[in-house]
Amino acid sequence: MHTDDLRSADEWAVRASVAAVTKATPDDLGRPTPCSAWTLGDLLAHMTAQHRGFAAAARGDGADLEHWRVHPLDADPVKAYVDAADDVLEAFAGRDVLERTFALPELGPGAAFPGAQAIGFHFIDYVVHTWDVARSLDLPFELRDDLAGDALRIASAVPGGDHRLQPGSAFRPALPAPENASPLDRILTALGRSSSWLGPDQSMPLTL
Repeated sequence: MHTDDLRSADEWAVRASVAAVTKATPDDLGRPTPCSAWTLGDLLAHMTAQHRGFAAAARGDGADLEHWRVHPLDADPVKAYVDAADDVLEAFAGRDVLERTFALPELGPGAAFPGAQAIGFHFIDYVVHTWDVARSLDLPFELRDDLAGDALRIASAVPGGDHRLQPGSAFRPALPAPENASPLDRILTALGRSSSWLGPDQSMPLTL
């Protein structure tokens, strides 16, 4: 169980994602991403919905699946994403949020976790999703050195097994890390992503 206060780490990951997303133009929304069969627009819609769902969970209403529903992109999907990012950071800053119980129904019926652990899930999601966006847009992305240990710890703790091969699985089976792998390389490969992804022929199945 992750009991550390990872809110500042999570905020860094979210702000890094905003910095990457705001580089996207309408013409970029059709670009491929490391998430198999998902365009950048699809990924952006998913990321926006996840922020809204986690924000609702932090406020005690995460069990309502409507908060997690992925909506079609609106006229300004970048603004919608930035607004959702601000919303989740505001929700996570709430008093006693680390001790609250977060309902996370996407992880299974009745799934609920302590706030500190749930924020850890959100943190690793947005480390990986920021990399996804950066790769899609051909932007650089570097994980801050002081955050790498926590991110690798959480990524390495994700259970393995045959369930990772099932449709809709949150993560795919781990891949071998490259020789002299960086912490970010190890995080990505632990979650079934190719750290050397260069285009649609190397797309990996979606990691939530």
